[in-house]
Amino acid sequence: MNKLVMTLAALLLAPLVALAAGDAVKLDRAPIDERDALSLQRGARHFVNYCLNCHGANYMRYNRLQDIGLSEQQILDNLVFTGVKVGDLMKTAMDPKDAKEWFGTAPPDLTVTARSRASHAGSGADWLYTYLRGFYRDASRPSGWNNTVYPNVAMPHVLWELQGEQVLKAATVQGPGYPVEVQKLEIARPGTLTPLEYDRMVADLVNYLHYMAEPARADRKLIGVYVLAFLALMWGLAYLLKKEYWKDVH
Repeated sequence: MNKLVMTLAALLLAPLVALAAGDAVKLDRAPIDERDALSLQRGARHFVNYCLNCHGANYMRYNRLQDIGLSEQQILDNLVFTGVKVGDLMKTAMDPKDAKEWFGTAPPDLTVTARSRASHAGSGADWLYTYLRGFYRDASRPSGWNNTVYPNVAMPHVLWELQGEQVLKAATVQGPGYPVEVQKLEIARPGTLTPLEYDRMVADLVNYLHYMAEPARADRKLIGVYVLAFLALMWGLAYLLKKEYWKDVH
């Protein structure tokens, strides 16, 4: 009986434990704008150049990028490098077996990552934006890198030449009445981009990942507005019709 009670208590407390674990890292707000076509185009270029070598987007086709203002020829000239057709899926050329041997686990598909990473702590875009800016040097890890958002991550920091090398240092800040020790990231070796330029580059990439997770999001929202407007109009007509039918009764 005691064992059963303990099991039920553990199941009830599990969400609370997960909640506490999720609050360990404060996510930064991702400055995304799905209406910014230029940002989405830059993000698509960053995705192809830096992400598609290892990660696939197996539910996204190249020709869907026409929705963000690119022509079919622009897609072929600037974003297709493996000889595939513009209507093909955005698959990685890396063999999953090789990836597992090199990294310890196969890199995940990124098509809907911006949706799957959403939580009470922030949106999936917030998670990605903080994650891509949270890498730091860690000699204890096989890749030499670790991450503040995803501790002991297997992925190396593929953007380190742009951002530079960060280190995690302890710092003391003034808390509510007493000093508190926190961990802060500091640039130990600058990259080719300034911190502001790197943040903007990551914002464009995350903006594209956010778009890729649901390319029809803007259309869905617009259709929702039309549906609500139609229902409001029909409600008005139905009310007038009801008054007309019941005018002699009332």
